[in-house]
This record gives sequence, C-alpha cells and structure tokens, in this order.
Amino acid sequence: MLVQGTAGPYSIVKAILPVILALSVVLHNQSYAETDDADCAVVLSADDAMRFSSAEIVAKQSCSVISLTLHHTGRLPRASMGHNWVLTKEVDFRGVVSDGVMAGSANSYIAEGDSRVVAFTKLIGGGESTTISFSTEKMKASERYVFFCSYPGHWGIMKGTFLLT
Repeated sequence: MLVQGTAGPYSIVKAILPVILALSVVLHNQSYAETDDADCAVVLSADDAMRFSSAEIVAKQSCSVISLTLHHTGRLPRASMGHNWVLTKEVDFRGVVSDGVMAGSANSYIAEGDSRVVAFTKLIGGGESTTISFSTEKMKASERYVFFCSYPGHWGIMKGTFLLT
C-alpha cells in the first residue's frame, strides 16, 4: 500500500513485496505438484548376474502411491533366471523368503495372501518388464524396509533398502 506523498522507490518495493511473496508461494506449490508424480515413480533393473541396478530406493513420504517398474535386462528365461521385486519390513524378510519357496514359481515365490508383503511384482524373464503401484498408507518412515528378489537363492544377493523420507 502506498502512502500519499512518499512515492519513493523504497515505498513501492515495500508495497509490492507481499504480492511477490504470495505469488512465489503459489508458483512453488504449483511446480511441486507437477513434479510430484515423477518423485513417486521408481524404475529399477535386474540382470543375469543377479544384481539390481540400485541397492537403495528413497521415496518421499508425501507419495501416497508409488509406481515401480522392474526391467529384466538379461537374456535368460524366467524358469532359469527369473527376477521379481518384493518389499517387506526388515523384520519380516526371512519369513517371507522361507514361505515363498513353498509357494513356488506359479506364485512368483510369494505365499498367497502373505500380509507381511507390502508389495511385489510378478516373476519376469530376460527382456521383460513389469510395473506395479502400491499404497504407502500403512508404511512408516521410522520402520526399516527391505526389497529383494524372491527367486530361490537370489534373495541373498539381490536385496536392498527402501527408505520412506
């Protein structure tokens, strides 16, 4: 607001400063919303050497749904070198692996209805890809999460940390 008789440069800046600040907040929030979807998407690859492309995934707690795409960059078929991606709490990791072996290949080595599994992809072979979306509603930033491949023998090497920040 301009004061009558004091139309110097300082008073003009002082008058428009609140408008500039309000506009910057609106623009910041708008650009955040536009990039939010990209922040909630994860792309990971796995290969015939039994490696994930990353040993750590960091996701924002503001993501209510995360989309994960797994690419099998190898050439070997699902039956001999299948890979999937499984997310569990760290404390549930060993139990999910043990029970998954009994579930077999048809179930992607995940026990049907296993409530300890936060999310998982189907088992894929060389050259294939799969995408899933999962809710983070029940996940906690204070909890430790592990992702791994549940194909028998792979979980010892193919695992990493999932962080919700």
